[in-house]
Parts: sequence; C-alpha cells; structure tokens
Amino acid sequence: MSLTIEEETTVDFDFPYQELANQVIDFTIEHENFPYEAEVNLTLTDNEGIHEINQMYRDIDRPTDVLSFPMLSYETAGDFSGLEDAYDDNFNPDTGEIMLGDIIISVPKVHEQAKEYGHSDKREYAFLIVHSMLHLFGYDHMTLEEAAFMEQKQRDILEELNILR
Repeated sequence: MSLTIEEETTVDFDFPYQELANQVIDFTIEHENFPYEAEVNLTLTDNEGIHEINQMYRDIDRPTDVLSFPMLSYETAGDFSGLEDAYDDNFNPDTGEIMLGDIIISVPKVHEQAKEYGHSDKREYAFLIVHSMLHLFGYDHMTLEEAAFMEQKQRDILEELNILR
C-alpha cells in the first residue's frame, strides 16, 4: 500500500499522524478484503481549503470535516470482483497498485469535532480516515440502512484497531 500525504496547512496533532494514517488505511484495506495493492492520497488542509473544494465539487458552500473522491465505481459496495478487467487504467504502471482515490481532511475540524464529541483528536482523525476509506470502497450513507451498515463497519474497524472514544 502506498500513501501520499500532502499538508496544505500546519498539522499540530500530538500523535504520529502519518504513521496512524498508514496504519488505519492499511488495516481498513485488509478488513474489507480488498484484493489489490492500493494507492491512496491524503490531503490535510484547513477549513478554507476544504470549503473551497466542497463548493467546487459538491456545490456546498461551507467547510466540512472530510471529503472522499473515489477513483473506482462498484456495482455493489465492497464487491471488488471484476475490478482488474474494468479498471486497467486505474492501475499505476510504475507500481502495479490500483489507485483507490483521495481523502481530504480539515485539521481544524478534527480538533473541533474531537472536542464536541468528547474524544481525542487521534480518535477523530482515525474515524474520518476509516469513514473516507469506506467511501473509497463504494459504501455510502444516503439511506438509513446504508448509514447503519456503514456506521457498524466504522465501529468494528476502530474497535479492532483499539482506537476508542
């Protein structure tokens, strides 16, 4: 697994955030039985930066905590059969890894939401990465059933990583 981290703002976490991102992404890939070596891009930005991206790509005029931009589409979320045939262009020819997509996180939102929800910045950061990784695997939360399913997956992954509230 390859992870590229871009820092567009000062990152002032009091934990090894690059190592944690690597661990959480790698574990989520294994947990979901993704059958390929993968590339993920993670951008850490501020509220202004994520606001601009949210406006540009989602026509939502406000900052958000995390954005996910999957490179792959799935007939069924979490069903990875046929990806090799359907997505030859999504394999990096230099590494052979499939490009899963991009995760963009607002560092100030991590701090704000950790305080609001009464847990650590580390837990909030890990949660946002897991949440986004599940989007990169085709999961969504547009219906109550989808949301409940995705929330349970998030809880399971974070519990197995022992990253608790």
